[in-house]
Amino acid sequence: MVAELDPVDRLLLDELGEVPSGRVVVLGDETGALARALVERAGASTLQDPRVLQGWAGAGEQVVAHSDSLVAERQVAQALAGASGGGEVVPDLAEALTGAALVVLRLPKSLDALDEIARTAVLLGTDDVRLVAGGRVKHMTPSMNEVLGASFEQVHASLGRQKSRVLHAAGPRTVEQAWPRQRHHADLDLTIHAHGAAFAGTRVDAGTRLLLGQLDRLSGTDGTVVDLGCGTGVLASLLARRFDDVVAIDVSAAAVASAQLTTAGAADVRRGDGLTDLADASVATIVSNPPFHVGTAKDSTPTLAMIADAKRVLRPGGELVLVYNSHLPYLPRLREVGPTEILARDRSYLVTRTVRA
Repeated sequence: MVAELDPVDRLLLDELGEVPSGRVVVLGDETGALARALVERAGASTLQDPRVLQGWAGAGEQVVAHSDSLVAERQVAQALAGASGGGEVVPDLAEALTGAALVVLRLPKSLDALDEIARTAVLLGTDDVRLVAGGRVKHMTPSMNEVLGASFEQVHASLGRQKSRVLHAAGPRTVEQAWPRQRHHADLDLTIHAHGAAFAGTRVDAGTRLLLGQLDRLSGTDGTVVDLGCGTGVLASLLARRFDDVVAIDVSAAAVASAQLTTAGAADVRRGDGLTDLADASVATIVSNPPFHVGTAKDSTPTLAMIADAKRVLRPGGELVLVYNSHLPYLPRLREVGPTEILARDRSYLVTRTVRA
């Protein structure tokens, strides 16, 4: 079942204006509804159906979609599979934006992610590439206009509708690619690389910093060590200095690309949805600084699912070491996996170790 268009999707479709013949790129679609609507509109344009043309220039449009989240990517692929007119999912952002004439974007929460999208579109798109970006008003800030203004000459906002708004960007400027960024951390002897959508960028966030201080307390049991939700690969890089078989997993394409650069081949970096691709009783240790947001909303559901699945993936005696905000309801679930102790705590975070019963 394909999700219905939400108010942001509908406003984006209404604000597209005349769409040039060429590559149309859909970014940030979480459900596939927007990508499917564009594919079907492009297909109808090719057939010259006056009921749905609505500004499309004619034959030759190619609609491609990119979603940073693997979960969203699968949703979009499923939606496009039943669409008339084709459409393609492209896992790599730069590949998706190559040759883009129009970028239709659900605004990301990160300004860095927006900056990378805008710069990449200008550098790899057509000479007159345009960007139409929509979001909920409560999540939009004037800084988004400023970020787009660094890559485009003209940036303006539409009138709001149903608590949604669209930003239009046109007139590509001459820009340099600033992504991925990198920063060397002398205390870790590690250079962190980060694409715009990667959590914490080139910083080491406070939770990860607290967890780093506990890595020497890992049991050292022989076997696979997994950094789940690896982000830019900080934990995986340091784990690889001690363990021979380190696997780093993240659902985000930007995180995986960042971690591949940061770990420099020392870890096996994979894009995956939690632990679902790992075999039963196959892992000695799982280390994670799990997210508690999905998009702009607080949501602990993915982490609670991961804790439950850790019981399947860990071999008996294996350990699950997590850092998380102390107010989150993880301790009761962790104790269902096995005996759990608190290794460290500060004003905001807990580091816990759970041993698979």
